[in-house]
Amino acid sequence: MIVVIIIYFASGNKLDNNNVVKGLTSEKKITHGHGLAVDIANSQNLYIATHHGLLVLKNEKDLYRLGASYDDYMGFTPHPQNSEVFYSSGHPQRGGNLGFQKSEDGGYTWQEISGGVDGPVDFHAMAISPVNPNLLYGWYRGALQRSLDAGKTWEIINNNLLIVQLTADPQNEDTAYAATPDGKGILVSRDSGVTWNSLSKDLEGGQVSLVALHPSRAQELFTFAEKLGGLGKSIDGGKTWNKIRDDFNGETVLYVTFDKQNQNTMYLLTHQNAIYKSSNNGETWSKIY
Repeated sequence: MIVVIIIYFASGNKLDNNNVVKGLTSEKKITHGHGLAVDIANSQNLYIATHHGLLVLKNEKDLYRLGASYDDYMGFTPHPQNSEVFYSSGHPQRGGNLGFQKSEDGGYTWQEISGGVDGPVDFHAMAISPVNPNLLYGWYRGALQRSLDAGKTWEIINNNLLIVQLTADPQNEDTAYAATPDGKGILVSRDSGVTWNSLSKDLEGGQVSLVALHPSRAQELFTFAEKLGGLGKSIDGGKTWNKIRDDFNGETVLYVTFDKQNQNTMYLLTHQNAIYKSSNNGETWSKIY
């Protein structure tokens, strides 16, 4: 059972940049994390999308729920330029699918923007282009869908993919990457998601749980791959990989995110809902929650 302590504050309903906590619900633990992102306007806010709503870890120690929702956000991605805008998909608490939805108040309230193709969809993997925020991807029932108008309309562009995570290149609008669980390693698309090819032969034949790109160095990638025996880093666009020594207590790493205000700072989330931090671009890590 999740132990929840509810705290009500006098006014307001969101985090501000002076680290004043307003209108949040205190939480005791993270349950079944599905996404991770650092607030682009305030580095002390780390967002965690979960099976039971959207949480924020503040100052690396205080955990809160944003808003009243306990919906399951299977897919989650923040807008790369507007700190108030988030996108999500998944399941409502009552059952069914959420479709593709948007928050314009920092994750407190949500509105469905589209049902997607053959929806309402339940995107288990989502990505937004940092170069062109109107370009979004979502994976649902074996098919990759793409939107060119910020999620209002969607089209199926590939129906033969098994994906656990998607990410878009920070410099090239046409390039996207996918982590796969079926032995294909990391896939890369150079035509906005239509066709996909293996990024590295070294990762093929094993499961891959994540792929992440440095926000300003597109040749620098991170992955958690069976063939590497853990977390790995590439500085040549994925041609070669070096394993990072930390084994994260034997846990599988599911998500990696960067602090865009200090790009040597990274966070990761494991399948046991533990959060680790690196202050030296992924070379060493310490558990913070």
